[in-house]
Amino acid sequence: MAELAVTRALSHFTLALDWLKPPVALVTRLYVSWQFFDSGLFKLRDWEQTTSLFEVMYQVPLLPTTVAAILGTFGELFFPIFLALGLGGRAAAFGLFIVNIVAVISYPDLFKEGYEAALLWHYLWGFMLLMLTAYGPGALSVDHWLERKRSDGRRWS
Repeated sequence: MAELAVTRALSHFTLALDWLKPPVALVTRLYVSWQFFDSGLFKLRDWEQTTSLFEVMYQVPLLPTTVAAILGTFGELFFPIFLALGLGGRAAAFGLFIVNIVAVISYPDLFKEGYEAALLWHYLWGFMLLMLTAYGPGALSVDHWLERKRSDGRRWS
């Protein structure tokens, strides 16, 4: 009898917490999107410095420095917009996850002493992006709205 009461209490507790899913997913999307979008804006403000950084500091494997700078900046500006809206949310989160991995691989100083905090931020963003990739953008997203419209049998247009 006590086991049933505990199980029932846990079930009610879990259901009560379900209301947190949409706002937590939204805040996570907005936070991580802003981190990358702001970095992309910074790169655009001084393109000469950006290309210089890609030549000297960042060591993107397999790509010429100019191509790496263009693709990195594009990824930091393109994917966050879609992730923030929750439009193609899983694909946008995965795209930023890849951008994050390339950033970590390409900047070997992150693994040196004194850069632990910067590396931890990349780990945090990577985890957030992986969660959004796996679970989706949540109920407060364009994806969710489009899915509801499609499920209701109404047209999107």
